[in-house]
Amino acid sequence: MSKLDDIYAKLQVKTGAKLALIVLDGLGDIATRDQGWMTPLEAASTPNLDGLVASGCAQGRMIPTAPGITPGSGPGHLALFGYDPIEWEVGRGVIETLGLGIELKNGDVAARANFCTLDAQGLVTDRRAGRIATEVCERLCGILSAKIKKIGTTQVKIYPGKEHRFVVVFRGAGLEGPLTDTDPNREGLPIATAQAVDPSNAGQARMAKLVADFYKVALPLLAKERPANGFLMRGVAHQPEIPTFEQRYGLKAAALAVYPMYKGLSQLVGMVKIEGPETIAQQFERYVQEYERHDFFFIHYKYTDKAGEDGNFAAKVKAIEDFDAALPILLARKPDVLAITGDHSTPCALKGHSWHPQPVLLHSPYSGSDKLQRFTETGANQGSLGIFEAKYLIRLMQANGKMFDKYGA
Repeated sequence: MSKLDDIYAKLQVKTGAKLALIVLDGLGDIATRDQGWMTPLEAASTPNLDGLVASGCAQGRMIPTAPGITPGSGPGHLALFGYDPIEWEVGRGVIETLGLGIELKNGDVAARANFCTLDAQGLVTDRRAGRIATEVCERLCGILSAKIKKIGTTQVKIYPGKEHRFVVVFRGAGLEGPLTDTDPNREGLPIATAQAVDPSNAGQARMAKLVADFYKVALPLLAKERPANGFLMRGVAHQPEIPTFEQRYGLKAAALAVYPMYKGLSQLVGMVKIEGPETIAQQFERYVQEYERHDFFFIHYKYTDKAGEDGNFAAKVKAIEDFDAALPILLARKPDVLAITGDHSTPCALKGHSWHPQPVLLHSPYSGSDKLQRFTETGANQGSLGIFEAKYLIRLMQANGKMFDKYGA
């Protein structure tokens, strides 16, 4: 625990306030000429968000990791949960595996994987294989699982996720992560070779060879499949020890997320996973039902990020409007402190995550009003929260819940 965390812990008091963090994945964007110099937030019709802003909110922008660093979803969310993403580095494979409800044992190494499309030269032409249906992913994982149960003495377990995603768990002696990704991060390149992050680490070196051997066996099994005739691996790592959300903040937390990775992130910090809801309206309805059982709710919405990664401006606008249409369900039982933001920016112009600070809205009886008309990047630039590191958002939420005593005389 850092000295600052220790100070926060000593100041912390119980007030019974209810806090909610709503994350529109990849919400932030940039205005470009092709988009009429507007961001999706600016172009979307959001009467319910507008009404919330008019009722009194503070706005600002958040740096997800550090200036200029483009974060993955793991670091982006850990920062929102108040864990410094530089200090607490967690492999994506671990997060995705936990999110699928799979238990990891000491010594297990997990990898998150994407089915992809390869051309005749072995170059990646689509990193997500056209976002194949989940049923296709399940069939392909079945093909791999039937033929690959062990590599040497190491057990190999393959589990399908949603759409093109799946996870691979390696269980054996002397294995360790993290490794570099085999995802080249853009089309037109071959599958990269996984390498030890620390070349002197024998466990990582052993794991890198194991991944290479896994590819040698697995790729021929997919060679005749279309469009998913290959796969990319990310976040090859083992599970770290991390303090729970309740230990850090004294709050009983619950998560309403649809995709496995975000369930895994919440589970990693000890949040209760609430299963069942599939749409944002259903998530908000379940929030109302569960309101009294928890002090803090994390509610995740994926579709803004998907549209941004596809470079689909109109789809990102629609995703924001769909979210806005469901928002009154939550606002009918408004939390004492409400934050609405993204885990990072996913500009349509870049078709991927970026380093741009994401906008954030904070509403409470004590947040004050920035007297802005809407929740947008332009408005957030003028807000009283300014630009700050995302890891401090939870602390601002606690402060707005009157959860801290005064520091010093």
